[in-house]
Amino acid sequence: MELHDVWFVLIAVLWTGYFFLEGFDFGVGILTKLLARNRPEKRVLINTIGPVWDGNEVWLLTAGGATFAAFPEWYATLFSGFYLPLLVILVCLIVRGVAFEYRVKRPEENWQRNWENAIFWSSLIPAFLWGVAFGNIVHGVKIDRNFEYVGGVGDLLNPYALLGGLVTLTLFTFHGTVFTALKTVGDIRERARKLALRVGLLTAAAALVFLLWTQAHTGNGRSLVALVVAVVTLVSALVASQAKREGWAFALSGVTIVAAVAMLFLSLFPNVMPSTLNADWSLTVTNASSSPYTLKIMTWCAGIAMPIILLYQGWTYWVFRKRIGTQHLAEPAH
Repeated sequence: MELHDVWFVLIAVLWTGYFFLEGFDFGVGILTKLLARNRPEKRVLINTIGPVWDGNEVWLLTAGGATFAAFPEWYATLFSGFYLPLLVILVCLIVRGVAFEYRVKRPEENWQRNWENAIFWSSLIPAFLWGVAFGNIVHGVKIDRNFEYVGGVGDLLNPYALLGGLVTLTLFTFHGTVFTALKTVGDIRERARKLALRVGLLTAAAALVFLLWTQAHTGNGRSLVALVVAVVTLVSALVASQAKREGWAFALSGVTIVAAVAMLFLSLFPNVMPSTLNADWSLTVTNASSSPYTLKIMTWCAGIAMPIILLYQGWTYWVFRKRIGTQHLAEPAH
């Protein structure tokens, strides 16, 4: 296996890790409107992800940096062609981080409600737009002979990509509901489990159509295996959730995300961005990659850095592993 193939796999792993981890905290952010009935319950939801949400975003930074260094042509075409949706995602992530920190800085009702609204929308919009972006990457976009995107924003809003956005939105929300059921106690835990059933059924319907469409359009034998794993684990996660086995439900919903993302990358390879104008103008792991020397240095750096990242994130999740409820909330400091 050539180094550019190795880095395609590593970038797929980074994006998979990002969607697995950021997926549930996007989902929890969305649940602040769908599940929480009052401010204490919103505080409980936000506290379940408070210690980990910023660490989860490390995977996004690493995935973007690795794409820039390993496949600069892919990075240039992707970030110039998808400039507007990626800018919206970036703004949402900035607002979301500020909202987590500023929400409790003042006691006024309007102040806290506005920041809670910001958490909801800055979780929902990226959850949808990531699916739109990856749907376009897999389906193909208008790339010319110079490997430049020549379409418009409207071209990105095609039915396949919009369905991809619906899938990531519902899947992340479902992932967030089973995480909430795993991390909370009391009435909010019971309601999260009931909501998981409704959201999970919607997710299963949308995901099945999207994955079958992907398989029919660009799939192969390996992507078909990933499709089957994604469907089986999603159904199993629903069953586990209703059986009050929240740990299994969360693990299985995570495997669903891993399998779904793996299917997209398996159906994409060896392309990294197919061209709908001419297949010869598609970006591939060969024509979009950096020099072998650059990839070699990156491989050594990744071998050192990745274990450290995994260790400190694993330690964080272990330290904050306890369930919480409204009875565990401290009195406001104001």
